[in-house]
Amino acid sequence: MNLNNKFNLGFFPTPLHPLKKFSKQFPDYKIYIKRDDQTGLASGGNKTRKLEYLIQKTLDEKCDTVITAGAQQSNHCRQTMAACAIAGLECHLLLGGDKPEEYNGNLLLSHLLGAKIHFTGENRKGEDIEKLRSELEVNNKKVSIIPYGGSNLLGALGYVNAIKELKDQLKEQNLDIDYIFFASSSGATQVGMMIGMDIFDVDAELIPINIDKAETEGFLENIVLDLIHESKQFFHLNKEYRITDIPLERNYDKAGYGYLTDDEKEAIKTLAQTEGILLDPVYTGRAFYGMLDYLNKKKLKYNSNILFWHTGGLPAIFNYGKELF
Repeated sequence: MNLNNKFNLGFFPTPLHPLKKFSKQFPDYKIYIKRDDQTGLASGGNKTRKLEYLIQKTLDEKCDTVITAGAQQSNHCRQTMAACAIAGLECHLLLGGDKPEEYNGNLLLSHLLGAKIHFTGENRKGEDIEKLRSELEVNNKKVSIIPYGGSNLLGALGYVNAIKELKDQLKEQNLDIDYIFFASSSGATQVGMMIGMDIFDVDAELIPINIDKAETEGFLENIVLDLIHESKQFFHLNKEYRITDIPLERNYDKAGYGYLTDDEKEAIKTLAQTEGILLDPVYTGRAFYGMLDYLNKKKLKYNSNILFWHTGGLPAIFNYGKELF
């Protein structure tokens, strides 16, 4: 694996800047934001970083067709389709639920970008991928599977590289960060950050906010741990990780995946009305609320520098218009 073997899709480095007006509400802290909502791929988001590596592998293997899966408002699926459009690849999206009467948000964008969309009922995590792969291969397609959320070790490279980018920005701004908040759902973003912090010696505490209610206890933690163990031979990591070393804040996921509560509404309106920055209802809204709750309860050390890593998701707002009004 090579951090330089990637298909360029985004605009990097993404901005790192203080939240000046928002921070005035919390005089004991200085709060910053890393703008991966500005990666530029069909309205941006964190999946762009992963897809640079996943699409390069697809092209290296001479594949002509990509299959991936997600919810109907999947940011991953929208960005995968946009990446395939740039790379000249056919793209099939397996999306949970039934076909709606009207397309909006990410679903609309995926359609406009040219996706071949298959609605899969209760299966939103790629349970039907192998069946579709077989059908396509019968028709002489050479198929590449991109996993749910782009979450494998190759996808995680995107955030190994992102930590290197962050370190360079911190040095340039003469800044130290004590805590990093972000949304964690399918695991690869968190894995990449954890590996990157070991490799590039970035000293900050990660506080990943869990988004998708656990199917079983420790489900996401075990995914993260397995990918970290898989990575050790490639990156020569010396640190030994156990399940208790995997951070994951589960106090904000009780409503379940994709359910908009008053907490997410508060977070979205707070950042929009103080900084003019838009969060999404599923991922960043929940993660930002988690950080807001930590700040309000003074759960972080005084005079610390806090970073919120904005992972994108803007189009999903338009699927929640009535609830946000």
